[in-house]
Amino acid sequence: MELKVSSLAERPEMFGPVVQMANSWPEFVKHDPVGDAHYGRIAAELPEYVLFAVDERDQVLAHAYSVPFVLAAEGRGALPARGWDQVLVWAFEDLRGSARPDTVSAIAIVVAPDAQGRGLSARMLSALRDNAGSLGFGEVVAPVRPSAKHLEPRTPIEEYAHRVRADGLPHDPWLRVHARAGARIECVAPASMTVSGSLTEWRGWTGLPFDARGDVEVPGALVPVRCEPERGYAVYVEPNVWMRHAL
Repeated sequence: MELKVSSLAERPEMFGPVVQMANSWPEFVKHDPVGDAHYGRIAAELPEYVLFAVDERDQVLAHAYSVPFVLAAEGRGALPARGWDQVLVWAFEDLRGSARPDTVSAIAIVVAPDAQGRGLSARMLSALRDNAGSLGFGEVVAPVRPSAKHLEPRTPIEEYAHRVRADGLPHDPWLRVHARAGARIECVAPASMTVSGSLTEWRGWTGLPFDARGDVEVPGALVPVRCEPERGYAVYVEPNVWMRHAL
């Protein structure tokens, strides 16, 4: 299959197909208020940081979103415990203030459901790294959402993130792709994304009853969702794994 990777800055006419590409995200993930406020802005305001792959029919099969930000700013310096949410806030705060970015963070690499299993995620990660290098950056950081962690929602993220195979590579498939590309684990982001909602909302997002107090295992969730029926809400705090790619 012939694939061509471009940025939205190079092909702005592909904006619609890129942002409307089908994905396989769990429904509840789409209701993180920080992501809801900022994710859609990346393609519109930072098109040079949005890459996409098309086949010979110009059908979009995958895309990779990233954002530039200032890591070395006062009060920053370390990769944030609030991971994905925080780096989105920093990126658009810096864009508004016309600050000169020093780092690129990967935000999402998404492969269309009917194109999965073809190695496109690794291809898009490589393209994202190359794009950051071509824009003058010396590193890419990534708040990685481990792809198989949902199978072990009660395993502590620190334990899971550092589990390796006999060959020394990470146990988790998506962490392994990053490691093969040259990344190393920097730290865990324990509160990378937070989704809170009423019990009615959670029932709609998941099809589960959410009627008992305690931790609820939800398909696609990396950790259990905390349900508080007497208070009428449930909260999901997702951990990610910060990985650092030197370019």
